[in-house]
Amino acid sequence: MQKALAPEISTWPEENPQLIGSECASCSAVVFPRQERCPQCSAAGMSEVKLPRRGTLVAWTTQGFAPGAPYIGPTGKDFVPFGVGLVQLDDVVRVEGRLTENDPEKLKWGMDVELTMIPFATDADGNEVVTFAFAPVGA
Repeated sequence: MQKALAPEISTWPEENPQLIGSECASCSAVVFPRQERCPQCSAAGMSEVKLPRRGTLVAWTTQGFAPGAPYIGPTGKDFVPFGVGLVQLDDVVRVEGRLTENDPEKLKWGMDVELTMIPFATDADGNEVVTFAFAPVGA
């Protein structure tokens, strides 16, 4: 069985999942993940918004060592370096997330990427835990 690492941040297990953010009724700022108050103007009344699935890569790096707690993924000899990127989702919002590509030589500024779900870890009950990532389009 599969389950989401953070089920509240996406519409997964829909076939074409979207990340869930929030939009401010006062200043129209969009943020991810959802928040109760606007970080731009401090107004309450944020409404849920589904974010675009596609965007462009604007910055990236490779995480070459296992993160500290509360990280639950592979560690030690089982750890595999992974790409992390900042993705501009249309003209809506920038989101930081994992990339399906971890070789920085294969990543380019402005390349098109699309949201996907990838295996992340296995929990104590043997369930595969999945998380969101961005995959290069056409790669």
